[in-house]
Amino acid sequence: MDRRKKYTQMVLKESFLKLLNEKNLSSITVKELCQLADINRSTFYSHYADQYDLLSKMEEEIIDDMTLYLNGCNLTKEDEAEQVTEKLMEYIVKNKEVCQTLLGGNGNAGFLQKVMAVAKENIKKSGSLENQLSEDIAEYWSTFIVSGGIYVIKNWLERGMDKTPKEMAGMINAFANSGFNMLKIH
Repeated sequence: MDRRKKYTQMVLKESFLKLLNEKNLSSITVKELCQLADINRSTFYSHYADQYDLLSKMEEEIIDDMTLYLNGCNLTKEDEAEQVTEKLMEYIVKNKEVCQTLLGGNGNAGFLQKVMAVAKENIKKSGSLENQLSEDIAEYWSTFIVSGGIYVIKNWLERGMDKTPKEMAGMINAFANSGFNMLKIH
């Protein structure tokens, strides 16, 4: 992709995030997006079908980028849970604006579902539940932990990231482990 296309997409994404911070997705028009980005509508349509397509592509990029980032960590099994969570928190810090916007009130609820699906898949890949919980209980537990973790992250973002990524990772993993230990007792 040439520099002009990259620049155009970057400006459109930045303008879109700005608008998404101010209002709901359904209230954003391509016209106002183009005005804010100082881009012709025809240029916008050469890249995206509409504002929903732009959002979808941004979400896909974040999910792919997050997955690549986490896969590149090269952690051992013993280190994995807390360090992967810490790496995720560091990723969020590096991409604060886009994560805050996409996970915020004006974002797309579908994005939360995508993030949850990726997180649940990583839990299943780790194999940490296979020998300890039945498949149906493991599914409920992973849904509970991932949902709770995402909402803890949202709260952390709303509070201005008042804790370090390491502190947040420790907290999230402590919550998850205490819930897991309670499940094993019952």
